[in-house]
Formats: sequence, C-alpha cells, structure tokens
Amino acid sequence: MSNSADKLGYGSLQLDRTGQAEAFDAIGDRYDEAFPHKEGQVASAEWLIRSLSAGSRVLDLGCGTGVPTAQQLAEAGFEVVGVDLSDRMVALAHENVPTGGFHQADIADLRPGGPLDLGGFDAVTAFFALLMLPRAEIPLALETVHHLLVPGGLFTLSMVEADVDDFSIPFIGSTIRVSGYLREELREVVEATGFEIVEESSYTYAPATADVPPEVQIFLRCRRRA
Repeated sequence: MSNSADKLGYGSLQLDRTGQAEAFDAIGDRYDEAFPHKEGQVASAEWLIRSLSAGSRVLDLGCGTGVPTAQQLAEAGFEVVGVDLSDRMVALAHENVPTGGFHQADIADLRPGGPLDLGGFDAVTAFFALLMLPRAEIPLALETVHHLLVPGGLFTLSMVEADVDDFSIPFIGSTIRVSGYLREELREVVEATGFEIVEESSYTYAPATADVPPEVQIFLRCRRRA
C-alpha cells in the first residue's frame, strides 16, 4: 500500500459528516439501552479472542461506548485502541474501559498519510461503523483497514443488510445517514479490498426503540491477504 493519501482516492472526495457525530453525542449511553442484545457482536469478538495471541493489539473502529467490544477485548488481555467520531462516545469508552486508548477521529484520519498514525494492528473490528459512510467511501475505509493490519491480520465487521446509500433515517431521537449493501454485494466489496472471508453469520434484530425498525445484521469474519 502506498503512503500517499490520494492513492486510496480520498483526495478526490469531499467528506461530509454533517450531523453524524452530533447525533451520537446526543444519544450517549442511550445507545446501549436501545440495542441491549449484541449477540453477533459478542460472538465476533469471541472469535478474535480465540484466534489471537495473548497481548495482541486490536483497533475498534466506531468504538461507541466501549461496551461490549472494547471491554471484552481488554478483559481478554489485549491492547485495545478505539476510534469514534463522537466526543461523547469516546468519553464513555474511557469510563467503561479505562485500560483502553480512545481517540476522537474519523476513519479517514487513519488512511495512509493521514493525520492520525496509530501504528499497526493484529486485528481490527468495525461493528456498524462503515454503514455511517457513503458508499463511495466504504471501499476506501476497507483499504485503510487493510493498511492498518499486519499480514494475515484479522478483521471482523458488521453491516445492516440494505440497498441504500447515504440515506437519512430517524435514530433514537436524532437523524443519521446510513449506507448498506445486499449480502452478496457486501461480500464482493470486502473481498475486492484484499480480505478472505473466513466465517459469516446473520441475525434478525429488533431494537428496543420505536423509531429504529427491525433489521438484518450481517457479520463477516475476515483475514487480511498479504
């Protein structure tokens, strides 16, 4: 991978995060109340815990409150680093996982040559983080993850199955913009950016809040190709 930021195509994009961080600042710890059951997320983190060596370094993209993923990984003895666009979420993650290192930043900040250099990682998680991006950016974010991982490193992600691009939805009293793919297209996008899909699972999920409709959540467990 090149060290040029423009090599990944970010240089030609206007990044629009209007309202995204503010929505999650307002939601705060109500997020965990609205999504109390995270079986798929917990299972994917358990896969990492089984697969990684003790002391491995793991990046949690879109870490939210730190619960459950960063907390799970830290309790397993890993070095955990988290990134989230929302200042409020980062503050909650610090409270919930005091041994972790958390940063208020955009995924794009981590691109090769970007403003935030966190070093390399043995594994990366991105649970519902990529769906906050327009489709044009999702392959770039996946290439950024590829760049952050050591060869053979592990990557687990989740998306909501939906054929939408930068689509506004009501969300726990706020409005956010989300993107998604149908299952086969999601697989194609992930594989095209240098990952082997090792395992896949899906869950039908009904959030505990009236303004978020039921959804199908897709979880992919991947390995970085060299």
